[in-house]
Amino acid sequence: MSEQDEQRAASGLRRELPDEVPPSKSPADAAGSADAPGTERAQGERAGLTGRQRLVKGLWPPRLTRAQLIVALLLFGLGFGLAVQVASNSEGDGALRGARQEDLVRILDELDDRSQRLEDEKQGLEKQRDELENSSDQAEEARRQTLEKERQLGILAGTVAAQGPGITVTIEDTKGTVEANMLLDAIQELRAAGAEAIQVNGVRVVAGTYLADSDESVSVDGNKINAPYRFQVIGKPQDLEPALNIPGGVVQTLEKEQATVTVERSSKIVVDALRAAKRPDYARSSSQ
Repeated sequence: MSEQDEQRAASGLRRELPDEVPPSKSPADAAGSADAPGTERAQGERAGLTGRQRLVKGLWPPRLTRAQLIVALLLFGLGFGLAVQVASNSEGDGALRGARQEDLVRILDELDDRSQRLEDEKQGLEKQRDELENSSDQAEEARRQTLEKERQLGILAGTVAAQGPGITVTIEDTKGTVEANMLLDAIQELRAAGAEAIQVNGVRVVAGTYLADSDESVSVDGNKINAPYRFQVIGKPQDLEPALNIPGGVVQTLEKEQATVTVERSSKIVVDALRAAKRPDYARSSSQ
């Protein structure tokens, strides 16, 4: 068969076959085809993103629930509190961190001395108890201990004079910068170091003593005193003087205010300023 005959046969065959009918599309396929350009664009965008970009896109903007927000606020508050606590501890230890080795040794010795004083006091009380229990004349022993306790309380209350070893502290204040709270810090530091009797410019210091600024000077229990301020203190000199000279202590604070502090040890300090015995208005002995 020639080439022309083959072409005529194929043409006749195509005329006999029906035209191809395109397959019908479902509504879903029609909707999908209608959105095809947008879908292809989104897929193209996703295909163009790196793993890190997809992670960032998934995390931001954050989608927090109420419970997650409450937990985040609680964790923030806890972290802030810990930070403040650490900062306050760091500030409190700043003076000791900058101290020299000999100053740290002196502070440690002072703490040891305080512990030893408390231990001695405990042993003294135990000894008094044993003497009272073992004495053949318990009434006489009780009377003796009562008189001794009365003398001790009289010294603390300022109703009797006292003498003994101690130190004399003189504070020169030519600039007028020393205030009542600084002198009060000195008294408290001396008491903590074991001072048994204190007198400031002729005024006896007792448990109820108060200090206040008065014009350009200081008043102690309402008695106005002027510089130089002179402290007469009875106690163990080896404990009293180092307590004033610790880093960041009384002496350094006063020297920052351009005051001059002199400490002298003595084997005999006389504290003879007296306070009248005052009956409390409300407090009564529980044994009555």
